[in-house]
Amino acid sequence: MNNNSFTELRKKAIKISLIFAVFMLAAKLGAYFITNSAAIFSDAAESVVHILATSMAFYSIILSSKPADESHLYGHGNIEYFSAGVEGLFIVFASIYIIYNAINDIIIGTTLKQLDIGIYIISITGLLNLGLGYYLIKTGQRTNSITLLADGKHVLTDSITSIGVIIGIILVMITKMQIIDPIVAILVAINILYTGYNLIRESIGGLMNETDKDILNKIVTCLKKNRRDYWIDIHHLRFWKSGENIFIDFHLSLPYFLNIKESHIEEEYIEEFIRSEIPSSQVRIHMDYCSKNLCKYCLYTECKVRGDDFSKNVEWDDKKLLGDPIEIKGHIS
Repeated sequence: MNNNSFTELRKKAIKISLIFAVFMLAAKLGAYFITNSAAIFSDAAESVVHILATSMAFYSIILSSKPADESHLYGHGNIEYFSAGVEGLFIVFASIYIIYNAINDIIIGTTLKQLDIGIYIISITGLLNLGLGYYLIKTGQRTNSITLLADGKHVLTDSITSIGVIIGIILVMITKMQIIDPIVAILVAINILYTGYNLIRESIGGLMNETDKDILNKIVTCLKKNRRDYWIDIHHLRFWKSGENIFIDFHLSLPYFLNIKESHIEEEYIEEFIRSEIPSSQVRIHMDYCSKNLCKYCLYTECKVRGDDFSKNVEWDDKKLLGDPIEIKGHIS
């Protein structure tokens, strides 16, 4: 599937999310006005955040799909990290507001009514959010979109919130202790706060090019699986993400007698198998030529200019590939 198809899938998913968010807000506000429940109000407040965040997410998906230009040589994909961070901030502010209102209800008191109707409404919205959340996360994973993943996690949090609200309302109906309602609202807000913190944390990590261990393991596994015996060493591996794109570069040591055309064939082969495992990746390889002191690390038995037999095996793990060339002490096993 090409980048244009991925972009259309993202746009479709975020539009569906926005439509659902508006419907959810209307339903939850209706439930709040019917019941006067602080717990239901906390659920509705999160839906307001969802609408604001999804609107921004829609804009970020449109912007991130634009091709690279003179001002943004690596494209516009990092806007998705910014969008996820803003969504996290919205969630944090909403949770603080919910806690403030719940404490007021504990101090001043409140009168609840028609809680059974509230349970029916919140149950329906919770189930819908559960399905929507899984859809957004699956689409986000498929299209490599941090925006959809963030939105999906937010929606799943919303469905968990609804479960907590329902349990709280049932307890109020059973015990007749109305103070349970604002207490549940506070517990819900704490859960929301934690989700917001995680989104902000992931956003900052992305903007600062924090190493993604899953991607690193894929790259290392891919190179080990497809290694040719005359690939003597790989070192100084680096990669970073910008939206759906993953930029990968490293140094590859080859026999010095390979000409430019032969080296280029190796580069094209590597680019091809990495793209087959990591879609939307762009690979740049700096070719290094070997010297006599590398013969003991070289597995190429047909070499006509070998000075030493193979005697030193160096495991291609993440530490090695991220590190220095093998002739530097500390990388020899």
